[in-house]
Formats: sequence, C-alpha cells, structure tokens
Amino acid sequence: MATCALLSACEGSDLPLDSDAASAAAAPPAAIAQASGARVAASAAVATTAISTPVMFVTQVPTAGDIFAGRLAAFANHMTDMTSVPRGGDLMIRYPDGSLRNLTKEAGFGMEGRQGANAIAVREPTVHWDGKKAVFSMLVGAPTRQYEGINVRWQLYEVTNLAQGQVAVITKVAGQPTAYNNVSPLYASDDRILFASDRPRTGEAHLYPQLDEYESTPTLVGLYSLTPASGELRLLNHTPSGAFSPTIDSYGRVIFTRWDHLQRDQQADAGTFGATNYASEAAGAANIGRQAENFPESRLGQTSTAYGRVNAFTFNLFTPWQMNQDGTEELTLNHIGRHELMFGYIERSFATDTAMSDNTNTSIIANKKYIRNDGGIFQIREDPRTPGTYYGIYAREFGSLTSDQIVRFTGAPTLNAEQMVFEDASPAAVSNSLTAGRFRNPLPISTGQLLASYTTSPMVQTDTQFRLYQLRTDASNMLVANSALTAGVRKSISWWSPDVLRSFDGLLWEVEPVEVVARPRPSAGSWTLEAPERAVLAEEQVDEAALRNWLKTNNLSLIVTRNQTSRDRGDLQQPFNLEVPGGVKTAKASGKVYPISHYQILQGNQVRGYPGVEPGRRVLAQPMANSSHNVANPNGPAGSTKIAADGSTAVFVPANRALAWQTTDASGEPVVRERVWVTMQAGEIRTCAGCHGENSSNQVGRVEATNKPEALRALLRQWKQQNSQSPIRVNGSQSLVPNRSASAAPPTAGAAAVSTRDDGATLTAAWLEDVRLARELPPASRPGQQVR
Repeated sequence: MATCALLSACEGSDLPLDSDAASAAAAPPAAIAQASGARVAASAAVATTAISTPVMFVTQVPTAGDIFAGRLAAFANHMTDMTSVPRGGDLMIRYPDGSLRNLTKEAGFGMEGRQGANAIAVREPTVHWDGKKAVFSMLVGAPTRQYEGINVRWQLYEVTNLAQGQVAVITKVAGQPTAYNNVSPLYASDDRILFASDRPRTGEAHLYPQLDEYESTPTLVGLYSLTPASGELRLLNHTPSGAFSPTIDSYGRVIFTRWDHLQRDQQADAGTFGATNYASEAAGAANIGRQAENFPESRLGQTSTAYGRVNAFTFNLFTPWQMNQDGTEELTLNHIGRHELMFGYIERSFATDTAMSDNTNTSIIANKKYIRNDGGIFQIREDPRTPGTYYGIYAREFGSLTSDQIVRFTGAPTLNAEQMVFEDASPAAVSNSLTAGRFRNPLPISTGQLLASYTTSPMVQTDTQFRLYQLRTDASNMLVANSALTAGVRKSISWWSPDVLRSFDGLLWEVEPVEVVARPRPSAGSWTLEAPERAVLAEEQVDEAALRNWLKTNNLSLIVTRNQTSRDRGDLQQPFNLEVPGGVKTAKASGKVYPISHYQILQGNQVRGYPGVEPGRRVLAQPMANSSHNVANPNGPAGSTKIAADGSTAVFVPANRALAWQTTDASGEPVVRERVWVTMQAGEIRTCAGCHGENSSNQVGRVEATNKPEALRALLRQWKQQNSQSPIRVNGSQSLVPNRSASAAPPTAGAAAVSTRDDGATLTAAWLEDVRLARELPPASRPGQQVR
C-alpha cells in the first residue's frame, strides 16, 4: 500500500471493515500515538561522554547573513558565484583526542590568502559503509582579477586515507555530468553514488537551468544514480522545485527533503518577468506567448465552476520524502502530508460545499507538532541506535540559513502517517527567535551522543557563527549546546567578488558533520505487485516480467488504481462523496455527491520561460501526451483514461518525468485534484487502492479496496493485441502470443472474431490457431521459446 500514498484508489463502498482497521479507526489519538511516541521518548536523552569516534565536517567562509540562494539557504543553495559561496573552506576530520586534519589541504586543494584558480568550497560529505573513504562535493576556482567571470561547477570527489598518520588522497568521481552542479552525494547499498544535480531531466542543455515553481530561481532537478565504473547515469526522480540532503536509513530507503510547491506561476500572475510559453521542450521550439494555466486551481482568488466557486490554492512545504534506491515507489515519508504536518486550517476546494471543511480532523492523528506552510523539515538523519527515529531541523524558508530548532520524529515503515509523531527536541522558536540559540545539521552518532552545528544567535544576523557542538539534554529534556568540538578554525583570506575585493579574517563556519565509522549496509529494498493486480495478470495470461521489460523498452510506467471513489478519511478539504456514473459509489450519508468519469494525468513540461530576464525554463503542469498504448478515451479530456464501473483506472505514463493527476466529470470539469508531483521509473507498476490512499480507512470507515481492477484487464487486453509480434511468457514457459514473421499482420481491432472467452475477451481466428499450435509443440520447438 506504500505506493498508494500519492497515487489513488480504493473501492471501499462494498467492503466490510476488518477488525484491525476498525480498531485503528476507533482508537483515540493517545492510543494511536502510544507505540510511536514511546519510540521518540526512548531516544530523548543523549550521552554526554566524550566523543570516541572520528567526525568529518566542512568549513565555510561565512556569508553576510541569509542571502538569497546562499550556500546555507533552504533552496537554490547550489549556486557558484562568489557572493553565494565565498571560497576558502575545507574538508576536515576531528579525532577522539581532539586533533584536526585538513584533508583538502593535505591532498593539494585550496589556497591561503588571496583566493584564485585553486580556491575551493566544500559541502556535504558522506562516509562509505566500510568507514574507509568518503564522497563529497567540491567547487574549484575563483576569479584571479577584478571583473573576471568564471564558469565552475560543484563536482563529486572521493577522499581516502582517513586514519591518523595517513596522507589524504582526493580523486574526482568518474562519469558524473561535468557541465552541471552535482551535490549531496551518498553511497547506495550496492556502492552506486546517488546525488542531487541541476542537470536537465534528459540532459537538454537548452532547458538549463530548471527554474523553481516559486521564485523562478535555478533549482536542483532531482536525485541521480551514478555507477562510476560503467558511467551509467540514471535520473531517480524529477523534482520541479528541488530535492535536498538525501540519506539512506536503516530500512534501505532514500530519505530526503523535497520542496512541494505545485502551484501556478506567481511571476506570470504578477505580470513580471515577461512570462511566455514555448510550443514544446524541443530545441528551437517556437515562442507561442503566455498560455493560460489550468492546473492546479488559480492562486489569485475564487473561480466559478459547474460545482460552485473554487477557492484559490497555494502550496509551499519542505516535506520529508522517501523512495527505493532505484527510484521506485517515490512518495512522502509513510504518506505523510499537509493533513498530518500543517493540520488545522486548510481551506476546502469548493467554497460553497458545506459538507467539506476548512479544518482538518486532528483527533485521528498522533502528531501535535504544527509545521508552518512557509518552511518544513530539513537535514534529516536517523538515530543509528534507535531505527525509525529521525532528527531534523524545522526551519523557515527565508531568514534562517536553514537553522532553527531540532525536531525528533518517528518514521519507521511500519507506521502510517496518522501514527507518526513530531516533537520538539530543542526549545522552539518564539516569533522566529530562539533565545537558547539555533541549530543546524543534527547528527545522532553510534555511541549515543548527538552533535550539531550551533550558534548562540537567537536570530540570523550578518555575524552569525556556526560551530560544531556536542549536545546534552537539560532538565526539561530539551537538547541544548554542551561543549564545542573544536577550538575554532580560523582563516584570513581575500577574494574578488568579482567586482569588489572582499576579505575575511575570523572563524569559519563548521557544518555538515558525519561520523567516520563502518556501518551495516541495509537492504536496497524491493517492490512487488500486490495480489489483486497479480491475479488480473494471471487471468489474462500476461507475464509480469515481460510487461515490465516492455515498459522499460518504451520508457513507460503503469499506474493502477482500484477505486477512484475511495479517499482517505482525513481529507475533508476535497470532494469525498464520489460516484462513477452507472458504477461504484463511496459516499457518506449526507452531502453533495460528485460524479467522476475520467482520470487525467498531468505531466511536468519545462515550457515556461522568461526571455531576457532569466535563462532556463520553469515546469508547468500540462495534460499528458496521448498514447496509442492506452485505451482510447475520445470523450475525456486530453491525457485521460476512462474510470471503469468498479472505480478502477489503469494507464501507461511517461517514466522519469514529474506527474500529477485529477479526476474529472464527464465533461472534463475537475473534481478531485491531487496537487503533488510524483516520478515513476521505467518498468515500474504503481498500484493503489484509492484516490489519496488510505492511512487506515477511507471516508466511510472501510479499509483499502482489494477488487481486481477491471480497467487493468481492459488495458492488458489491448496491450496484448498491439504487441502480438512479441513473445509474452506465461509462468516462464508458454508463449501466449507466439512470434510471427515480420510479414505476418498482427490481429487488429477490426479482425473477424471467432471466439469469446468466458471473461469476455474476444480473440481472432489466426491468433487462436497460433496459440493452439504453440501449445501442442514440445517446449524446445515452440516459436521463440526460452528454456529456463
């Protein structure tokens, strides 16, 4: 059900409520929170004994406060200009005896005094599973004279020889995209290197840089996977506004912060930046002028529809996300979202529908820590001694240097979003001021201590200092600064900005610590098709592996939803009384019932530009390009598929591109909008029981649907017809559709039907004869047979 988190579907209307779900639905919030709350409490106290393991960290020349797109900013922190990231920092390691090594200096990188061609900035190291090397990102080069412009990029490097007495060796990682900024690297369980990059989705230089959905500022495109030995580079997710600070937890999941900002273009709404559209993402595509946006709702005010006035919609949250190490099953962490994080007042979509609510149901969620809509959770790290407990920084998007209070939360995969608990681990801010100081980069370590970058400044100022501290818990069980890990790292340097010669003489920031120890490699995780969908494939005699291979070949994914009328019980802000005309209905006893007939997929197209103002392109949500592989839906809106009578949908969608979706009525009028981007991998089959997948039960108290989706059956039958020249294996042995010669015509929709299966599938005479002959032949003689 993890895949359902952001996808859809649950029958619900005809299903009994099982005993476990009934208990969860009826449980008071205190009972819901008991198990997860206990996990939080178990890790509240931290050890105060001396640090007994080496700690690697980076130093950074301070910026003048929280400058826009600066090195420690919440977003666009990968810029390379001298104002955003002054050169002069290093990669350091501290040993238990308190001694320090400057690893970059040992390896011949960096400069003293005036910064120039060999000047560096360093960021975000991650230690290998064996504890003997680390990967990090480094920027090399600075202007050597006034007004000199330089073109440099953040690149990935590895450092070895980390033990005391050795001399560091630093090598550049092979195979990375050298024309783009590559940051936040980490090792996958199989030693691939995962990292964030601003490389365009498929490397199209004319689309560079991708611009975010808020400030139209260059952003990171997503997380990539690199196999250095072979040079294989794969995009794991496409994030229109950026993904940040990935890590791998003990369950093998990639955990990261993603900026969720799917809303209409505020620059276009304001009439600034000269917003325009291009006809496509292709190089040389025509400038067709500014085109109207249709998804999601307007930002500016209520609009009229057939179902009443629709409220304005904005979205701005830095949310914890997860995915498998191959990029599959991307979703918010355990399906957590606005209802569990920024609970309370969330405006309903249809202003005149009194059955919907502007307030969330807080009685069904365990979390009581409110997360503002202009910030989120950053720099997430799991406690190695308490799997499933995580620390992060709850910070605002501006004016914070992404520093604030430390929060602790539960997030083991055994919990659903209703059961997750966030709590204060350090004192909370009052009017954005923290009298006990501000924290950054919390790091729980294997020996029970907790480290963090810390400043005594209650608010970010031009002279804010960040130093590494060991923390302790005070009498109220709050984390506070205990003792500094270093005596301070001082430098006296100067650099061209490039217009002005600037200088700095003082203590460098100490940020982004990591523990230098060996760690167990977690399993990389895997995903399996759920029972209802497996049953349909078996009944239709389609081999799952063959289907997945075809999807990979065609760079497609498959989304299957069992019941679009079923929604999570906590979402009262969008229509929840839903029915398919002539089919399934899931509705409460009262309130307006909305008909839904089509499931429309929106894809993120990088077609919004600002010529002469900002290079690059912004992503817009546009209808998915129609595909002949999908069941035709001539009466539906562009990019849609018809919702079957049982509420199910099945649709092939483009892989490695941000997608969103909505259900509409028969005329194409939107009813339920799912306003979040999700990426799927080629060959991935995402299944979900209901629209806005249920955490514990749906809007009428029933558990997730288990019906065999009829829309999937219809799609598979068409797929078999279209692919009759390819061998489709059944149980790894028998060919359902034998190989044909190149001259043989595949069966078509207009071919004469001579037989109808019990389940209604119509087959042609030629097809049936080929199947009969194939089954009569001995295995070694069957056309295209693979013996296993």
